[in-house]
Amino acid sequence: MRLYNTLTRQIDEIKPLKPPQITVYTCGPTVYDFAHIGHWFNYIRMDTLIRALKASGLQSKWVMNITDVGHLTSDADDGEDKLEKGAKREGKTAWEVAEFYTLDFLNGMKQLNMLEPDHIVKATDHIPEQLELIKKLGKKGFTYIIDDGVYYDTNKFEGYAAFAQLDLEGQEAGARVAINAQKHNPADFALWKFSPKGRQRDMQWDSPWGKGFPGWHIECSAMSMKYLGETLDIHTGGIDHVPVHHTNEIAQSEAATGKRFANYWMHGNHVMVNDKKISKSLGNGIRLQEIVKKGISPGAVRLHVLESHYRSQSKFSWESLEASHNTLKNFYAWTDLQFQSLSSEKLTADYTEALRAFKDDVLDDLKTPAALAIFNGMINRVEEFGADSAAVSKAIPIIEDLFGIGLSGRQDITEPQKNLIVQRKKARANGDWAKSDELRDQLTQEGIGLRDTPQGAIWVRL
Repeated sequence: MRLYNTLTRQIDEIKPLKPPQITVYTCGPTVYDFAHIGHWFNYIRMDTLIRALKASGLQSKWVMNITDVGHLTSDADDGEDKLEKGAKREGKTAWEVAEFYTLDFLNGMKQLNMLEPDHIVKATDHIPEQLELIKKLGKKGFTYIIDDGVYYDTNKFEGYAAFAQLDLEGQEAGARVAINAQKHNPADFALWKFSPKGRQRDMQWDSPWGKGFPGWHIECSAMSMKYLGETLDIHTGGIDHVPVHHTNEIAQSEAATGKRFANYWMHGNHVMVNDKKISKSLGNGIRLQEIVKKGISPGAVRLHVLESHYRSQSKFSWESLEASHNTLKNFYAWTDLQFQSLSSEKLTADYTEALRAFKDDVLDDLKTPAALAIFNGMINRVEEFGADSAAVSKAIPIIEDLFGIGLSGRQDITEPQKNLIVQRKKARANGDWAKSDELRDQLTQEGIGLRDTPQGAIWVRL
């Protein structure tokens, strides 16, 4: 399998450290609010990566974190903790906010038919591991203390700017993060933040440096290395994480271990809603709940994501989502051909090569739009070659395992409905068109449509 690697800025062949196992870490949600469509684009893309790795014959060990403390409202290590902000907004404790939105996110994963990570880990459950990592960095001379916390000295880590190709000397202080006069360098970041004097936080812990809470970046390093080892095979996340969060993860992890932190980095690009970036001020952070209320299935959301490449800047609109919803209906109609005792040698031969090309596209840097074009071609060739139930049945699990759009598990129509189709066939053979129309109307009332073809009547769900 091949994947674009942000580390090397090229498409690399995936070579795990300990094949056939491959370790993958995904930066998960900060659970202070509902996930919006931009988040779900990213997580569906990461889910597709796991599916592709499995299809390539690898055994994935997948860890996703839940950030339930320490993610501040700016990259400059100032402002409110997002969980504390959510608590004020809703009149709850930060713990209650974290629990509610964690459960909502996990439910969204199930709705979207995402595979379940081997470990879903919370930052608040791994405070000891984070403290140990900070202590290790301190002993190696990478930390210093100022009024508001323990900081990482980026100047001590050679090559800090390389991953994101940052021009630190050319940046003005405050261009990337806000100015803090006590910091040694503008890019330095907090490993441990002290609790504000005179105020009791919902989430705070004792530490060797004083009561407080962890920085956002240290959480991912501590948790990923605990479950996956000091060097990961693949680290994934959104492209917005490259210049700060992932750059800082690399710096602190490699300073602590002396080893490369991750061999491959996969980043999903931004999602535009009606040609604008998602932001709270614009109110365009569309939620999964809103989509489902409009009668659009989560499977259509998955399909909409797959219609764009993960490295492209994707566009979301209600019109395009509705189009994906209608396309999915056509996919389901094709899937139902498996139940209809149809045969075509030409289609069987065509599908063998098409499925090979379909899989190859997905395993080549997750080229899902190209794979979808092949799948659409497979459906269209039913018109040319006729349907083959066995060929469709064989193709379904291959496509579903990679795309997860709900092709598997569909049910056949009932025996009484099948009997009505047989009766209609006899009526047509006898020239009894009134009876034929009556039977068609009865099936229509039961949500079954008929399409007459040279192979006979093919039923579809209306």
